Amino acid sequence: MNKVYPDATAALDGLLRDGLLIACGGFGLCGIPERLLDAIRDSGVKELTFASNNAGIDNEGIGKLLRTRQVRKMIASYVGENKEFERQYLAGELEVEFCPQGTLAERMRAGGAGIPGFYTKTGVGTLVAEGKEVKNFDGQDFILERGIFADLSLVKAWKADETGNVVFRKTARNFNVPAATCGKVCVVEVEEIVTTGSLDPDAIHLPGVYVQRLIVGAPYVKKIEFHTVRQKETA
Repeated sequence: MNKVYPDATAALDGLLRDGLLIACGGFGLCGIPERLLDAIRDSGVKELTFASNNAGIDNEGIGKLLRTRQVRKMIASYVGENKEFERQYLAGELEVEFCPQGTLAERMRAGGAGIPGFYTKTGVGTLVAEGKEVKNFDGQDFILERGIFADLSLVKAWKADETGNVVFRKTARNFNVPAATCGKVCVVEVEEIVTTGSLDPDAIHLPGVYVQRLIVGAPYVKKIEFHTVRQKETA
């Protein structure tokens, strides 16, 4: 089975439709699947729900899809640094399901493991617990959180071999692994594809069994959210 596709548009062919639930890796602008998000924007699909740590920033990451009004709902743990996100939410144009960061990661991991739900203390007694089942274990309350079972997973990685075994680079791993495992179909963009067998088996972070489609997205511009420098002192 050939998993390597020529570009993002080809890799997403036949997978996109209105109303998808998409699990997306990344943290801020670190490890986001830029090429795949651009292809989704260009496809014109709409009414999308994204499960992701955050929505990037204005005009970067999922923020691009907010600009084009293709996102109906965000399941996220961080909602700052994106003015359009803020504007749409306050105007009632965007639905937001706020999810604590560890809970979001575990909801994705649970979905990938076929676990429909789990109990956690995180969020007990807060707005996060509203409408959720509460169960007492040994005198302490826990809330039931549902696993995330996505229609599609979008992932950014460093290297992969031709069978889809994936290696991430440092903190760019972030939410990419749990996001990859919880989708029915996982599409990965990488900086480099190497020959099968050339990766150290002990260094593989995401086994190829989870990866259905693969593209090379390089070259990338390694963007940062804020660039702050000290002002030059006058002599």
